[in-house]
Amino acid sequence: MIRLFKHYVPHTVLFLGAVDFLLLMLAGEAGWSLRAWQIGSDADFDPALLPHLLVFAATLQTAMVGVGAYGVDALRSMRIAAARLVVAVSLGVLLLSLIFFLLPTVGFWRSNLLYAMLLALAALFAARLVFERTLGSEAFRRRVLVLGAGHRAARLEALAKRDGAGFAIVGYVGMNDGAVAVAGAVNRADIPDLTRHVVRLGASEVVLALEERRNALPLADLLRIKTTGVHVNEISSFLERETGRVDLDSLNPSWLIFSDGFSSGRRLSAAGKRLFDILVSATILLLFAPLIGLTALLVKLESEGPAFFRQRRVGLYGQGFEILKLRSMRQDAEVGGKAVWAQKDDPRVTRVGAVIRKLRIDELPQAWTVLKGEMSLVGPRPERPQFVADLESRLPYYSERHVVKPGITGWAQINFPYGASVEDARQKLEYDLYYAKNYTPFLDLLILLQTVRVVLWPEGAR
Repeated sequence: MIRLFKHYVPHTVLFLGAVDFLLLMLAGEAGWSLRAWQIGSDADFDPALLPHLLVFAATLQTAMVGVGAYGVDALRSMRIAAARLVVAVSLGVLLLSLIFFLLPTVGFWRSNLLYAMLLALAALFAARLVFERTLGSEAFRRRVLVLGAGHRAARLEALAKRDGAGFAIVGYVGMNDGAVAVAGAVNRADIPDLTRHVVRLGASEVVLALEERRNALPLADLLRIKTTGVHVNEISSFLERETGRVDLDSLNPSWLIFSDGFSSGRRLSAAGKRLFDILVSATILLLFAPLIGLTALLVKLESEGPAFFRQRRVGLYGQGFEILKLRSMRQDAEVGGKAVWAQKDDPRVTRVGAVIRKLRIDELPQAWTVLKGEMSLVGPRPERPQFVADLESRLPYYSERHVVKPGITGWAQINFPYGASVEDARQKLEYDLYYAKNYTPFLDLLILLQTVRVVLWPEGAR
């Protein structure tokens, strides 16, 4: 993987993204040329078209990122890829229409745009047909040797077998630090020269997956391996990179303290984030005021009680605030005010509530909370004080998720379905810690774009 602005992006995605951008540029140019040929005009390439082509390609590729065209499922299934490409190009054309209205100097003729859109769809789908098998082949996977053969090594073995895994394990070395849990592990005592063993297997990375670090760390071996140009990694850092979350099972406080991240004090980024929050939240309130008003009326007509409801949540540095949402449950959803986890097909949800939850319309009033500065557009989901008190007593490092401002959408929300248990909260915490540790404006932008996918395919909404 390649690290861009502290976020890891797979080589395959970057490679396919570069190919897609080139194909979009060519499709845009072909659209111009085809139309010019039809009307008998000069079809030679004009350098003045370059800004038009760049806007066309960048807009459509942004839409592709938003709908999840580079997700593992889309890269593994041509059916999913085709559906998402059609949606992405359709959304891209709508965005282009808005851009052309605001910036007429970079516009396409309607006929050109139609040809370019159809050619882009054909080219993008053809690229995925060509790369369907090769993107997941060994040629695109890093070769990893695991030092360790216990429970942690077994976790890496399971991870390597998942669809879309970016690495392949070429061997395990038992370090005599516990029971062997993987097949085919070679004992360290049976390897005369560990460095030569790494080179012979063609490993590009060595991962420490030791069960017991005390008196077991092979410093001399690791130094020699490192100086041969092979990357040496610790299991917590490796899992963070490969899964996009901070793994609590392998985590120790020293790793959190000495690894990079949690630099939330960057003033320029914080000021930019706040300005962005103000502009976008104000725009949301202005644009969607009619929809919010109509939905509030429908909520009132279906069930007794207020259309909006306020609820106490825990925010930045553990400070409490009130969240504002459109009511999607019955007025008596929580008897005596006792907090209850939401469930799948929750019977407390009204008919209108079920619709607005799937479409995320119930979240729109939270833009007011963002405008006030108590929330951000992007950040960990704020929880209720009762849940926070319980989860802090059960889950390690739970309070660390409060070092960044909570948000309407977030890294956990786009990567994990709606949580409704302590175990779900644990997995969401791992994503929240990754966001708090690796926050950059780039990651915020990626999350906002990917939220489009969650809205269009709301598999996690409850």
